Amino acid sequence: MGRQKKVPKGKVLNHIRRIRLARTDLTQEELGKRVGATRQTIIAIEAGKYAPSMELAFRIAAEFGVMFDEVFQFDPNG
Repeated sequence: MGRQKKVPKGKVLNHIRRIRLARTDLTQEELGKRVGATRQTIIAIEAGKYAPSMELAFRIAAEFGVMFDEVFQFDPNG
C-alpha cells in the first residue's frame, strides 16, 4: 500500500451574523431559542470557532428562509 495523501482539514464558513442582522434583526439569544441552541453556541458558530451539526445548520438556514448554501460554505484550504 502507498502512503495516503494528507487531506487539509478545511473550515466551515458562515454568514449567520450578516443574515441575522440584515434580514431579521434577531439577537443571538433569540436565534438560539428558535433553532434549539444556546446563545453561546450561536456566538461560537458566528465567530467560526465551532462548526454546527448538519441538523443545526439546516435549522438555522430554515429559520432564515434561505437555502443551506446561502448560510454555510466549506473552505477546504481554511
